[in-house]
Amino acid sequence: MSKIAALVSGGVDSSVALARLRRTGNHPVTAFYVKIWLEDELAFLGSCPWEDDLRQVRAVCDRLAVPLEVVSLQQEYFARVVDDALAELRAGRTPSPDVLCNRRIKFGAFVDRIGPGFQSIASGHYARTRTAGDGRTELLRGVDPVKDQTYFLCRLDQAQLIRTRFPIGDLTKHDVRRLARELGLPNADRPDSQGICFLGRVPYPEFIRFHLGERPGDIREIDTGQRLGAHRGHWFHTVGQRRGLGLAGGPWYVVRKDIEDDVIWVCHGDRLSGWARRSFRVPRPRWITDPPAPGRLEVRLRHGPGTIPCAVGFEAESVAVELEHRDPGIAPGQFAAFYDGAVCLGGGAIG
Repeated sequence: MSKIAALVSGGVDSSVALARLRRTGNHPVTAFYVKIWLEDELAFLGSCPWEDDLRQVRAVCDRLAVPLEVVSLQQEYFARVVDDALAELRAGRTPSPDVLCNRRIKFGAFVDRIGPGFQSIASGHYARTRTAGDGRTELLRGVDPVKDQTYFLCRLDQAQLIRTRFPIGDLTKHDVRRLARELGLPNADRPDSQGICFLGRVPYPEFIRFHLGERPGDIREIDTGQRLGAHRGHWFHTVGQRRGLGLAGGPWYVVRKDIEDDVIWVCHGDRLSGWARRSFRVPRPRWITDPPAPGRLEVRLRHGPGTIPCAVGFEAESVAVELEHRDPGIAPGQFAAFYDGAVCLGGGAIG
């Protein structure tokens, strides 16, 4: 009989996913808590909730009578995700560590670690899969448009998706909370976690400062060149950022970064539309099935319910994208995920 490995985090989403798997009773289920927090090395920067998470996981597994194992992948996480994110920040780009975490850790290193004894991997992502006519697996948006997490899953490949289950992809967040209460799960009302998955409560700027230090420079208005203030390092800021600039007379938005001269260029909100972009390229995208034909698609540039209609064309190994309307927050390095209706086709980092 095939066995299922269920990724659990201590949150209500993965707990309800585990409960739904357990309730079907068709296959043996083992819960796995994957420890990737970096708080042991960065404890002086702030607290990290992994011990509380693990207590929540144990309570849920006891309630559901599901065996639990703890797997530490901290070294793999640092080597395969954090190093990459730090390199992107040094280069002035905007990394997407949660996208890399899913591909390289949760559905990568974790699968390698547990070995072939488990035929399926389940998680609490708001996403769905289906088998296409040619037998390959497609990735579909979750039915909750606000919680849909296919953006973070857009780099998974066939070998990963064919073994993956998303037990709550057909539910809304409201439904998940309701089921958790009906099942008497101890974390039914636990608040959702926020922020990048490996940091926990460690402040993101402090994490960056610990690894990259500070490199002060000017903040200048892009229309006039006037110096408005100073920053402590270009890696603390990203294109499209509004908060945290410390400038009066705003709103001010970051529209460009000059890493050679350490200048952050900003634009006032009144003139932001003039600096928003409609076109960009995605070098070497990864497609979940076949590359789409040139034409009309939708693209998501960040996690959230909104997608933007676009036209795509192909040149050499890159995708040229023309948006239906301008976006002021297009940053090199951030991921673009492409959609054809409900189907997530794949994506890649913006060049």
